[in-house]
Amino acid sequence: MSTEVETPAAARSGRTTAGSLGGSLIVSIGLGYVLTVACQRLLPPQEYAIFVTFWGLVMGLGSTLSPLEQELSRQSAVAALTGGRAGRPALRAVAVGVLVAALFSLALLIPPVNEKLFHGDWSLALIVLAGGVAFACQFGTRGLLIGQHKVKAFSLLVVAEPAIRALVLGVLFVSVAYNIVSLAIAVAAGSFAWLLFARPARRLLDPHVEGDGWGVTSRRMGMLLVGAALTAAVITGYPALVGLLAPGGDGDRVGALFAALVIARLPLTLIGPVQSLAVPFVVRLSVTAEGRHKLRRVLALGAAASLVLAALGALVGMWLGPWAVRFISGPRYDIDGWSVAGLVWSSVLLVPMQLLTAVLVARTQAKLVLVTWAVVTGTASLLLVLLPGDTVFRAVVALAAAPTLGLAVVLAFVLRRAPESAAVTTSDTDETSS
Repeated sequence: MSTEVETPAAARSGRTTAGSLGGSLIVSIGLGYVLTVACQRLLPPQEYAIFVTFWGLVMGLGSTLSPLEQELSRQSAVAALTGGRAGRPALRAVAVGVLVAALFSLALLIPPVNEKLFHGDWSLALIVLAGGVAFACQFGTRGLLIGQHKVKAFSLLVVAEPAIRALVLGVLFVSVAYNIVSLAIAVAAGSFAWLLFARPARRLLDPHVEGDGWGVTSRRMGMLLVGAALTAAVITGYPALVGLLAPGGDGDRVGALFAALVIARLPLTLIGPVQSLAVPFVVRLSVTAEGRHKLRRVLALGAAASLVLAALGALVGMWLGPWAVRFISGPRYDIDGWSVAGLVWSSVLLVPMQLLTAVLVARTQAKLVLVTWAVVTGTASLLLVLLPGDTVFRAVVALAAAPTLGLAVVLAFVLRRAPESAAVTTSDTDETSS
């Protein structure tokens, strides 16, 4: 092939892809903020506390299942290199995700667990179950689409998920029929957006194509899902981690911190589409030695730029953060500037962290993904337990320090020279990757 001939077309394609995906993510983030803030305004504080628990569990489960999107995008991209379609391993990966979602959700029906989380409301656990199973299918659908570079359909699906939630929320608001359960249904409804795109995704799948068996698929997905669960513990599930490990008290200050956390972390729940776009990009670059060298250079420069951006964001957060939280959440939510600075630093660094772990997914190095997020969650947990000071101080310091260390770890993993075939094989290389 002539590189000189393909470069202009590739550049135009890249700009189109970035523009389409960027626009869909902006819309998704906007709709997500509408839902988050609206629920906070519609429910009284005591009910909102239960709703936030539900929100964290269902979105945390969604985050845990997000590697399905990356794994299927990898399988789909590898198949596209030879003009084929993803086969049975893709269906097996989704089946593993469905099983994990079902087992997690059923655990919420255990009486002591349900009472602690939902004050005995069984319907919320069932809604988590429905939303979790649908999430597994949705991430599988998105992975197939982006792996075959179906950017338009993929972008529409990214927008459809929060749009359906906002539509159901609007109907509930107009009919004055909103309560914890109905708002929870609105949240879970977005997980079924994949049904609108089931037909085009089906055309990208050939169930007759063999590949990795149940053992290989289960091991790989198991490690990826555990890594994603650790990720969720420091993103959507961080309030639960703080409540479990840090001392109690400081109710108003902790509540203000969590209100700011929910707002600031929302864009991170939407980084999954960008990760899935990164996986086939890494697959294509990793075919040649020149491409692998270019990839390492881009990753190093991106990590350095993220540190600069995080520092600037922390300064802005320290200055404007307290006012912004009161403006969005209400005057009852009073937070210190330094707390917002730590929150912004953490949120910015988690973006390159998640993109860099997508590189490891593309290389089928699931063990390294697991190690990376174990470092992050373990660091945050230790700091929450061992640091002196009150809950807010521990939470903010742990929040800032953990992804900083995690970024250094994952950058070291991705910058070292990978095996030439790591990004383009469908075999289980996890046992030999190191």
